[in-house]
Amino acid sequence: MKGAWGEMAARRFLEQAGYVIVTMNFRTRFGEIDIIAQRGKYIVFVEVKARRNDRFAAAREHVTQGKQARILAAAEAWLQSTPSDLQPRFDVIEVYGEQDAPDPPRINHLENAFGG
Repeated sequence: MKGAWGEMAARRFLEQAGYVIVTMNFRTRFGEIDIIAQRGKYIVFVEVKARRNDRFAAAREHVTQGKQARILAAAEAWLQSTPSDLQPRFDVIEVYGEQDAPDPPRINHLENAFGG
């Protein structure tokens, strides 16, 4: 399953960059957040988009305004259930590659990708 593979690749990337993973696949009636992580003063809500390549469009282009609105609503629900003094941030991680490929995936981390 490409989504789960991409999320695990993104998780490893974040952990190697010093992020602490708080939870994965947080679901509410409003939507889902792939990864919630913490680093420094930020609580980071991460949308992961995995694609074979970016030949036709960058993976981030699939994070539409509607998808952003659902992530924002889910993040608000998480923050209400888990109060935090940390600054929320919304990132997108693009993962390009294939699960069984000999080369590691190419990862592009877009910090503060949306949400103002």
